[in-house]
Amino acid sequence: MPAALPPCSVLILAGGRGQRMGGRDKGLLPWRGEPLVAHIQRVVRPLTDDLVISCNRNQQVYAGFADCCVGDQDRDYPGPLAGVIAGLQVVRHEWVVVLACDSPLIDRELIDALRQLAAAEEATAMVRQSGYWQPMFSVLPRRLLPVLEHAWQAGERSLQKALQHERVVGLECAANDLRLSNFNSPQLLEP
Repeated sequence: MPAALPPCSVLILAGGRGQRMGGRDKGLLPWRGEPLVAHIQRVVRPLTDDLVISCNRNQQVYAGFADCCVGDQDRDYPGPLAGVIAGLQVVRHEWVVVLACDSPLIDRELIDALRQLAAAEEATAMVRQSGYWQPMFSVLPRRLLPVLEHAWQAGERSLQKALQHERVVGLECAANDLRLSNFNSPQLLEP
C-alpha cells in the first residue's frame, strides 16, 4: 500500500435475499472450492485491521471472514443502502472500501486506485463502467453516514442515488473489465 493512503475499513455487503440464487446466501456459495466471500476477503485482508461484513443471515459463518458482522435495522432485506448505513455505524476508519460479496475477481490494484482517487479528491470514489456508476465498487468517507441516514429517512432506497447527494468522482473502467464481474446467477458459478 502506498504510504500516502490513509487507513481504511472494508465493508463487504452480503445482506441480500439471494433471489437470483434460489434464496441461497450468495456470499457463501462455493466457487473454485471456497465461498465467494473468501475470495474477496483474501484480497482485502492485508489492507485493513477493520473488515466488516454486513449480512442479514449466517452471521456466525461470516464472522470467520470478518472482524465484525452487522445486520440491517430493518430485517426485511431493504437493500445495499441499509447495509452501508449499518456498516458505517461500526467502522473504525474514516475511509471505507465498499464491495459486494459476489465479486470474487476484484483485485488490489483496482481497490488501491479507488482509495487513491478518494484520498486525492477528498470525496467518494466510485467505479464508472460504460457511463454507469457501480456503487458496489466504491470508497467513501465515514462522514457520509448522516447524509445517508437522512436520505433513508426521506424514503430513498438506492445507494447510488443517496451517494449522489455529495460529490462523487469516477474511476473509469472498461466495459469488459472482469474484475467487476458480479456472480449473481447460478450459471456463473459453474466450472
